[in-house]
Amino acid sequence: MSASLTLVIVMAVMYAAGVYVMLERSLTRVLIGFLLVGNATNLLIFIMSGRPGSSPIVTGTSVEDMVDPIPQVLMLTAIVINFGITALLLALIYRSWWLAQLGDEGDTLTDEHATESSDDADATFRSSSDDDDAVAESIDEFERGDGATSDEDTVSTKTDAAGRAAASASNRGDAR
Repeated sequence: MSASLTLVIVMAVMYAAGVYVMLERSLTRVLIGFLLVGNATNLLIFIMSGRPGSSPIVTGTSVEDMVDPIPQVLMLTAIVINFGITALLLALIYRSWWLAQLGDEGDTLTDEHATESSDDADATFRSSSDDDDAVAESIDEFERGDGATSDEDTVSTKTDAAGRAAASASNRGDAR
């Protein structure tokens, strides 16, 4: 198959426009240019892939009628790489926009804990270790079988336990 002149012209225009737009300083224009160059590269691989044919997986076809799968794999790889770099550029664009919004403050943030004393910090850490101890105790109770999974289970477990105790007491009284 000979390459379609239309596809070659579209590819060349996309390359030219992509490179031209990437030469600007704006990160948004760099992103747009990169997307144009990436799509133009996919068109180049498609144009250079050769004639159409049957899939190599299909049985009963001769080797001459099969299409080469390598260009298809290269296009998929190019799409994935294009997507990854686009995500990176979008993150850079967002970060630069965020820093521009901060103005003179820049990337420095105020220390919100600067006024706290070491006693306050110790109390905070002590309370978190108390929480850890309470969680560990709750897990131990649950593993022993006397713990409940929610407040409703706790109420129903206590009610069931009280009912069983009363029933066993009345059974003992009947047996005597």
